[in-house]
Amino acid sequence: MTLRELKVGESGRVIAVGGEKALRRRLLEMGITPHTTLTVRKAAPMGDPIELLLRGYLLTLRLEDAAQIGVEPL
Repeated sequence: MTLRELKVGESGRVIAVGGEKALRRRLLEMGITPHTTLTVRKAAPMGDPIELLLRGYLLTLRLEDAAQIGVEPL
């Protein structure tokens, strides 16, 4: 399952971070690392982007990027 598939209010644990080299590095630098727990807080009216709560801060992420992040639902 990918982060893109989580619904608003659901939580998951990151199991893999994919994407091309630059995207993967950027996601890791933002704190999206394996074993991190995150919650989907909001989605824009058209569904893209989504707002995540992780490590005590809010992060907005495009669905295209969220599709590169493997999660297990909690």
